[in-house]
Amino acid sequence: MTKMKVLAVDDNRTNLHILQIFLKKLGHDVILAENGEEAVRKFETELPDLVLLDIMMPVMDGFEAARRIKAMTRDRWTPVIFLSALNRDENLVEGLDAGADDYLTKPINFVVLEAKLRSMQRSLAMQQAAIDSLRRVQAISDNVLDAIVTTDEQGIIVSVNDSTERIFGWSSSELIGQSIGMLMPPDTREGHAERVAAYCREDRASRVVGQEREVVAAHKDGHYFPATIAISQVVLDSQRMLIGVVRDITERKQTERQLRDNARQLQNYYDQTQTEQQLALRLMEKQLHRVGLQDPRLRYRVIPAEHFSGDIVAAARSTDGRFYVLLADATGHGLAAAISVLPVLALFYRMTKRNRSVQEIVSELNQQLKESMPVGRFVAVTLASPDEASRRGEIWVGGTPEAFLLDARGRVTTTFPSTNLPLGIVSSTELGGAPQAFTWDAESQLVLCSDGLLEATNPGAEQFGKIGLIAAVADTSPRERFERILTALETHQKNCPASDDVSLMLIDCA
Repeated sequence: MTKMKVLAVDDNRTNLHILQIFLKKLGHDVILAENGEEAVRKFETELPDLVLLDIMMPVMDGFEAARRIKAMTRDRWTPVIFLSALNRDENLVEGLDAGADDYLTKPINFVVLEAKLRSMQRSLAMQQAAIDSLRRVQAISDNVLDAIVTTDEQGIIVSVNDSTERIFGWSSSELIGQSIGMLMPPDTREGHAERVAAYCREDRASRVVGQEREVVAAHKDGHYFPATIAISQVVLDSQRMLIGVVRDITERKQTERQLRDNARQLQNYYDQTQTEQQLALRLMEKQLHRVGLQDPRLRYRVIPAEHFSGDIVAAARSTDGRFYVLLADATGHGLAAAISVLPVLALFYRMTKRNRSVQEIVSELNQQLKESMPVGRFVAVTLASPDEASRRGEIWVGGTPEAFLLDARGRVTTTFPSTNLPLGIVSSTELGGAPQAFTWDAESQLVLCSDGLLEATNPGAEQFGKIGLIAAVADTSPRERFERILTALETHQKNCPASDDVSLMLIDCA
């Protein structure tokens, strides 16, 4: 402290004037009073740092003024120095008993007074440092979101921070000096003080110190709320103090309940969806696996990327014995794609039963899809009808990968490129594109596939492609060819998940 605010009290104006000049020369601010009553009044309003007090004064003497001043300075030490002509020992003792911190007899030795003032300055500076430190600690404590409650060994509350008032609803003045049990529900409140004392006596505090546990806390308005408490202990002036950090976890519990409810709803939704998917899968299986697919001239495989495949294969014979095969690939994959191709199946089996031509079937399929499917949805189709008796056939390819005709040694003799639009995009009158006629030699086979097979990738992002397919069938017998393709595809993928549905058909032409 570079300067102090000093209250100088003396009924002698000359003495007051001298004191004022002396104190101002030392750099201090000076407040003057001419009797004890005036000194008490000015002390209360001006809050000086130090008091220089005469004893013998009218209205109220220095002893009484000192007692009243000390009664007003409970939270902060304000030194009082008596300046008096009374120099007997009993006067000194009475002055110190009245609350004085020092005593200096008149006539005043200003060298000694200056030294005493410097000593008081040092003490006040240390007091201010301690107050500032306490304020910083208190500011930190008050800005902690959790309640911090300190109790003695008997469970009596000694101090609380601001968050305690916010969390529990009680003011600090209502809490300090009360039992910690007032923050608990009645059923846990009873006997708490005895339990705390037992812990302290038996040194069992270490069992709970530093461990967080969940409790139920009581608010001032009577409602209870969930909380966590962590207890630590300190020893001050040989007395054990327990510090409890309490956190209101009402929101956390509500969030946990909401998460549990959401998880339960999601599980119910998942179970319901699984049930519906299983039903849809059974219906799809019933539609897909018709008797025609069991024809000995045909081998096929459909590998869905998800639970449902947007790729379908179908085969049927007309009443006249004419053989038809179909491979269709709807936009996307999964259940939506699978539903898109269901109309294709129903119409395909109805028209093949009536011995319709490939051109008629394609036209009807296209018109049905154009009328029923939303914009942006379509179905790529390969439809073929090989007649084994005449070794002549027709094939129509729209949007699917090219089809291949293989000879007995697995060599590609004819390629059928995709020269037509997928079905469902334009009207049948705009679709155009007549089927392509073809013939074959003995032990020839027709290979149809979806783009999922050709676009299957390995860990190096390389596609299986047309090259992989042709390499798989080269120099193979008709009987082993189908399995060789599947093995080559599996070897190429090396457990890489498929990004699209895969479908493959191998038809013996004769």
